[in-house]
Amino acid sequence: MLASVSLSPNGPRVSQIIFGTWRLLDSDTPPTTQQIIQTLELCLELGISTIDTAEIYGLYTVEAAIGAAFKDQPGLREQFQIISKCGIDVPSAAKSKASLPHYNSGSDNLIACAEKSLSLLNIDHLDILLVHRPDWFTAADDTAAGLDLLLQQGKILHAGVSNYSPAQFDLLNDRVNTPLVTNQLEFSLLNMEALDDGSLTQCEQQRLRPMAWSPLGGGRLYDPNDEAGQRIRQCMQDIRPRYHDADDSALALAWIMAHPAKPIPILGTTQAQRISSSALAAKIKLERQDWYALWQASTGYSVP
Repeated sequence: MLASVSLSPNGPRVSQIIFGTWRLLDSDTPPTTQQIIQTLELCLELGISTIDTAEIYGLYTVEAAIGAAFKDQPGLREQFQIISKCGIDVPSAAKSKASLPHYNSGSDNLIACAEKSLSLLNIDHLDILLVHRPDWFTAADDTAAGLDLLLQQGKILHAGVSNYSPAQFDLLNDRVNTPLVTNQLEFSLLNMEALDDGSLTQCEQQRLRPMAWSPLGGGRLYDPNDEAGQRIRQCMQDIRPRYHDADDSALALAWIMAHPAKPIPILGTTQAQRISSSALAAKIKLERQDWYALWQASTGYSVP
């Protein structure tokens, strides 16, 4: 069973692996409320006690689906830490004033979106609210004011960001009254930019655990036409016997979790078998040369 870990100094505790809901309603036949409840109960059995969602997921429909599960199964919400994100507006029924996709992390919008999330999710507070994307049109002071007020009112317990550069993180962190607790980043064997752009280094320096979204490269790991994905899977085949024949998903997550910044992967699947096998990643302690072998398989060349 997965353990809980501190996200930051004096910050919240979350599970070692997070259940992501980006694709929760993406199938041709979306899950029923009861099926969502069954998935959440499986997560709890495995020790996955943190849910990541966002206002925009499912074109602004996923939060309501999760909220229906919480309403139908009293007591379920109290067993989870809930993370949501806001600040992306795209033309839709939910965003009738948006004529084109844009970002809005102004204080008024953050407050309105957070309050809407609470209503849709059928909860009285968010454990963590993340600003979903950097908004180049909004001053950091304005974003900070919205987060500070939500924290003061108890509508969110902690605040963080997603997809921020180190400089953007530092700026907002300087303006908020309460330190940010995480930066949710795209990081995987198929997207390793965070290794070199300073994002993971900053998290390690500040002792913040980043969250890693799209940990399987958005499905590229299993794409037979993706050369890097195929090289990685062949490498996994070679090292698998040393790790109790762990499957590709578990090895990919273990590679992420082995970084010194201690990233927390966000699962992108709703399949029970994949969730269960991915949870085994926390038990895998990759050897140094195997970690670099997977890095080499991804890049196609050895370290300099």
